[in-house]
Amino acid sequence: MSQGGGATLPLGKLKVDDAHRTTLFTRYTPDDWYRSTLVSFQESNTSRHNSERLRVDTSRLIQDKYQQIRKTQVDTTQNLGERVNDIAFWKSEITHELDEMIGETNALTDLKRRLERALTETEAPLQEVDGILCCQERMRRHLDMAIAQLASDRAAQHELERDLSDKQTAFRIDDKCQHLRNTSEGVSYFRGVEKVDATVSVPESWAKFTDDNVLRSQSERAASAKMRDDIENLLIVTANEMWNQFNKILQEIFQTEMTIESIRKAIKEKSAFLKVAQTRLDERTRRPNIELCRDIAQLRLVNEVYEVDDTIQVLQQRLRDSEDTMQSLVHTKATLENELAIKANTLYIDQEKCMSMRKSYPNTLRLSHRKAHMEDTSICGQQPEAPLHRARAQLPATMLLLLLGILFLHVAVLVLLFVSTIVSVSAGGQG
Repeated sequence: MSQGGGATLPLGKLKVDDAHRTTLFTRYTPDDWYRSTLVSFQESNTSRHNSERLRVDTSRLIQDKYQQIRKTQVDTTQNLGERVNDIAFWKSEITHELDEMIGETNALTDLKRRLERALTETEAPLQEVDGILCCQERMRRHLDMAIAQLASDRAAQHELERDLSDKQTAFRIDDKCQHLRNTSEGVSYFRGVEKVDATVSVPESWAKFTDDNVLRSQSERAASAKMRDDIENLLIVTANEMWNQFNKILQEIFQTEMTIESIRKAIKEKSAFLKVAQTRLDERTRRPNIELCRDIAQLRLVNEVYEVDDTIQVLQQRLRDSEDTMQSLVHTKATLENELAIKANTLYIDQEKCMSMRKSYPNTLRLSHRKAHMEDTSICGQQPEAPLHRARAQLPATMLLLLLGILFLHVAVLVLLFVSTIVSVSAGGQG
């Protein structure tokens, strides 16, 4: 009970009211609270575990994808490197074949010029020599064939040069792509570039294209080399034919000289017959009176004079023809001598001057071999030989043979002419 005039409630009554109030206003029991708290804890723990697992999986995914992309980039870089090596290999093949083709084209061009000079030299002054006409016709045919072969060589060379230019551009691009890194300058986005397919070949057709160009060039080079051999043989045959014609001309000159001497001797002999016949006629004109008879002897003497005179005229005409032929033969001989001298000089220039110059400027491979040889000889204490100076100090055997042959034939002709002149003079003195 309370004091101070206020009403007081009994203690039992107060406890009953609190219990009723709790019963009226509490929605969950302690068990509910515990279960709710436990569920919240479990959900929190599950969320934390899920988040942790997601975080770990995401980190692992990032690492895996990074490694995968990095491996893909490394493989792509390796593929680009292999592609660069393939391009470098075919570049080397094309460069080697192109150098060989350029050398072959230059060699055939030089030989074509020699053939043109030989045809020009033998065409104008030697048209009357029948033995060289066949060689001239063959030279014209080979000249046309050489021009056509040069066109084929240049076409193959052009294809090689174009292929080499494309290879150089592709090599530069792929080499740049191979060395691109994530930190390189110039790296940017190019949206949709992976959807553009501008390729026109596959590795098989790409390699076959270059291989076909190289094979075509090799085939044309082989044909060009055979053409050069044929032209060289033709020039040798022409030179031999000119030499044979020169010998025939010398022999014909000797025979013509003998014929001229025989004609002169015959004219001299016929002149004696003419003088006798004319002397007889002149003496018979002094017969007196009726003795000037036109008898058979008179008629025979007149006919004899006409016959001998006609014979002398024919022989003199034949002598003039023989002398004209002799002049033509001498002119042809001089022309052939000049041609043989030119051929000998050409051989000397080609074999000694040009070949020596080519040997003095070797290619890179020959330079490397020569350097290695010089190093070996220097190690052994020997001095390298000088083939260039020895070659320049020697005259070509062909030129010497030609000059000696010309001198020998000149001497033989002079001796024969001298002997024939002495014989004719002695025979005339005895007559």
